[in-house]
Order: sequence, then structure tokens, then C-alpha cells
Amino acid sequence: MPWILFNAFVLALLALDLGVFNRRPHLITSREAGWWSAFWVALSLVFNLGIFLRYGPESALQFFTSYLLEKSLSADNIFIFAVIFGSMGVLAEYQHRVLFWGVLGAIIMRGSFILAGIQLVRHSHAVLYVFAVFLLFTGLRLLLSKERKYDPGRSVALRLARKLFPISDHDEGGRFFTRSEGRLLATPLFLVLIVIEVVDIAFAVDSIPAIFAVTQNAFIIYSSNILAILGLRSMYFLLARAITRFRYLHSGLALILIFIGAKMLLAYWVRVPTGIALLGILVILGTSILASLRAEQAENA
Repeated sequence: MPWILFNAFVLALLALDLGVFNRRPHLITSREAGWWSAFWVALSLVFNLGIFLRYGPESALQFFTSYLLEKSLSADNIFIFAVIFGSMGVLAEYQHRVLFWGVLGAIIMRGSFILAGIQLVRHSHAVLYVFAVFLLFTGLRLLLSKERKYDPGRSVALRLARKLFPISDHDEGGRFFTRSEGRLLATPLFLVLIVIEVVDIAFAVDSIPAIFAVTQNAFIIYSSNILAILGLRSMYFLLARAITRFRYLHSGLALILIFIGAKMLLAYWVRVPTGIALLGILVILGTSILASLRAEQAENA
């Protein structure tokens, strides 16, 4: 029953979002994005309170830690989304529409990944150590990478889509498909949506295994992940212009992956309480943000 109610609630929120509040394409201002970000965070905290009342303080702490972990790792999504929209020439008023359908696809894909991960862990607990090694490798790779580069034009999915679909030469008013001379054509905006979905799959491969280090409760993993993703669009419009200011955030996220991977790998010998894991994430995240702001101040002094 909790799964059915939660999914029905999420679908209702998405229907209100696109069908009522954002029926017409428009430029999302920082003020509007701020209010929506506050709404999604408040909604998640209220849901966290419900977890506390129904399942107790440990489950509530696991939910909050999982939510914060996913929210933190989503920061890299914002940087990549900004690169995609800029390089593929997506008008600001159509970006929300792309991200809306991108989030809907992400919910379906992440739900599938989470259920598959749960089944793998139940079948063999050793899978957690595979996740741990993967997180350590990914974190080290990100930490040692010198530059954050992403070229949507080199995406295999984009090249494949161009071969599979006849593409219109125009944006067609923000639509994903159009008809010309009796033929159904995909628009350039549809290609952008495909790239967004592929990017989210790549990030889900990192973030979902990380949550297994916090809890193996399927409902907590799923609900915390989905609620964090629901707030990703407003977070993008709030932070997209400022994300480049946080130069050390990328390294901080890499350290979080390494920390979570190490916690998972050493779990058999050393049990790290959820509260300590939460504190570690907060310290790494806060330090990277503070270091970024201080470095910017030193340059501008």
C-alpha cells in the first residue's frame, strides 16, 4: 500500500506541475525556482516526518541521509544540463518542458534500477562489495580528472537517434514531434530529451549504489531518490548560473563517493552508524562549498 500511495502522489504532483502551473512555456526566474525548490524540500521533510512517525527514528535518519546524498550528487547533473542546453541551443522557455519529461523518464528508470539492485542484494550480499569497489573507482576517477568536459555532440545515443528518427530542421514551438508532408518527424528538442535521459542514467549508476551504503530498505531508497529527483528541475533553474562558482564541489562529490564506497567496503569489519555517515556527507559538502567561495573571494580581492 505505501508504494501505491507514494507513486499515485508523485504522479498527481507531476500532473499539477505540467497541467496547471506550467501549462505554457515560460522563462523560469530565479525567484520562481527558489519558491519551487523550497516547496520540494519542505515536501520531502514532511515525508521524512511521516517516515519517523510510522517507522521510527533510525528509518527517518536513513531517509534523510539518502535524500541528502542523492541531492548532493545531483549537483553534477546541473552542470551537465547547462552544457547540454547551451551547446544545443535550447531556448530558456523550453528548458522546463525538457526537464519535466526527463524527470518522468528518470523516475521510471531509477525505479527499475532500484528494484533490480534490491533483488541482486537479496540474492547475494556480496553485490554490496561490488557496488563499493565501483564507487571507489568512480570517486577516484572524478577526483583525479583535471577538467569537467562534456560534449553532447559526441553522445552515442544522439548519433543513434539521428539515424533512427527523421529530424525536423526547426524547434516547432517546443514540441518533441511534428508532421511535415504526412511524415512524423522528431524535433531537435526531442534529441535534447534523449541526451538528458542518457545523462541521468549515467548519474543513476553512481548515485543508486551509493544509497545502498545507507540502507537496504527498498521503500526508503526509492522514495528518497524520487523526491530528490523531483526537486532537480527547480534546483537547476536556481543554481545553473552560479554552479561554476563552486569550483571544488566536483572534488567534494568525488570524495563523498569515496567515503560512501569505503563505508560499504569496510562494513563487515567496521559499522559506521547512519548519523556518522550523514555527518561525513555534510562536512565534505560544506567544506567544498566554503573552499569554493573563499577561493572566489581571494581572486576578486
